[in-house]
Amino acid sequence: MVEHKTLQMKEWMKKMDIKKLLLPLLMLYAFVSTLLYADSVEAVLSQKEVVEGNTAQLRIIAEGDRAQFPNIAEIDGVPVLGRSQTQHTSMQVINGKSTITHTTNLILTFVPTKSMQIPSYSVTIDGNVYHTKPLTLKVVKLTAPKGVESGAYSLKMHANKTHVIVGEPLVVTVFFALRNDVRLSDNPQYQRPEFKGFLVKEINEPKRYMKGDHQITELRYVLTPEKPGEYHIAPATAKIGLADTSRRDIFGRYFGTIWKPIVSNALEIKVDDAPQDADLIGHFYVDSKLDKTTTKANKPVNLTVTIEGDGSLEDYEMPNYEIDGVTVYSDDAQVTTEVIGDKIKSTYVKKFVFIADSDFAIPKRNIKAYDPQSKTLKTLTIPGYSVQVEAPKQTMASASTATVAEPQKSGTVHSNINLPEAEHAENTANLSKCSNASAWWMIVLGFLAGMVSMYLGPKLRFKRAPHPFKESEALKILYGHMSEDPEVEAMVRKLYAKKRGDKSVKIDKKVLKEMVERFR
Repeated sequence: MVEHKTLQMKEWMKKMDIKKLLLPLLMLYAFVSTLLYADSVEAVLSQKEVVEGNTAQLRIIAEGDRAQFPNIAEIDGVPVLGRSQTQHTSMQVINGKSTITHTTNLILTFVPTKSMQIPSYSVTIDGNVYHTKPLTLKVVKLTAPKGVESGAYSLKMHANKTHVIVGEPLVVTVFFALRNDVRLSDNPQYQRPEFKGFLVKEINEPKRYMKGDHQITELRYVLTPEKPGEYHIAPATAKIGLADTSRRDIFGRYFGTIWKPIVSNALEIKVDDAPQDADLIGHFYVDSKLDKTTTKANKPVNLTVTIEGDGSLEDYEMPNYEIDGVTVYSDDAQVTTEVIGDKIKSTYVKKFVFIADSDFAIPKRNIKAYDPQSKTLKTLTIPGYSVQVEAPKQTMASASTATVAEPQKSGTVHSNINLPEAEHAENTANLSKCSNASAWWMIVLGFLAGMVSMYLGPKLRFKRAPHPFKESEALKILYGHMSEDPEVEAMVRKLYAKKRGDKSVKIDKKVLKEMVERFR
């Protein structure tokens, strides 16, 4: 009888189509995967600065299964001219962990008439309410000079200053104008001017807007003169690929390109010498923060210095601190530069790390900044700091070992603390009950996970989490553990020497990897 039922069961399993089981398994897999990401909402502007009379776009991005957006008819009093919504779903598998992301975008188009504050909006995602952060949109006047929109196309160059001092930045803007009815068969080929005698930073985001019946594209450069003198900036050049209207294909369409060269005007810039005792040129202020004034021996203390203001900080390098008995590290400074209208705004952030085994003082530092507008020399002061280093405490390991080996008659050494027997027995019983109750669903989940892996494994390409091994990252990880191991300290000193340009230093990659893995 038992053998007959067994045969019937085998025949039934043969008749079952395994593919029918895949749908519920995949549904379960997708459900579990969706638990691996959190809902979120974000608002972004197509650009932070827009020319007066041109359109701007606000995009609200919601991540979650069901997103409900508010009905936005106007933004800070400006009517919304266009509204569209898009959706897409993406899946990512890293180290066997799957993430499914459902994204819904709400795109609002409007024409701002003045600088405005984009308010915070509430978006409901899967029954929960999320809020976007307020944004600021700046509206600027037309900066294209007169006559730039004349003709079918043109190329002109303009400088916001023609007389500066060494270190004082200026903004050079190249304007490319193209009339709306001009048909291009290929993208223009642009060649920027040669800015000899200047440090150059190109603003990566060109500005595009309409002026009359022309589309204007602005390419902006921040120039910082290095030496005094009179400089000639040669013209910018470009080639415009116009459609050849004299040639048609068998369908009557124009084909072929006629390349037309265009040239901008040149510029003359006069550069005077700067005051000899000035470290910076511009209007700046400084801020500094020390993360602690008391630390343990050979533990890092971090100082962050921030310089902000009007002017360029691209070529400034703050010297390192030199303190007797103190090891000092510093990262490369982070410099950001943006052009707002005709003004150049810069931020300079540099971090220093101090490691010592006794008390030390970080000396005060002064930076001289010359303001060309007010023609005054200002002193920026980074204050001094006193750091107290606690003496290393003697470890109790040896004392504890001695106590265990030769316990005193009057005391008892407790190597473990046990629960009372009654409480322990009760907890053990409860644990046994929980284990028995949960065993069945753990087996089921294990079976389902195995089936899913067998089916999806060959079809999915798993992405391994990146495992970069950069020496700069290793230095950050190891320097906080110098006091724990002399070999780690020696490795940190080698990494820092190599970072400073010492080519004679050789580092064993295998040893370095083992050290980093110990402290990750």
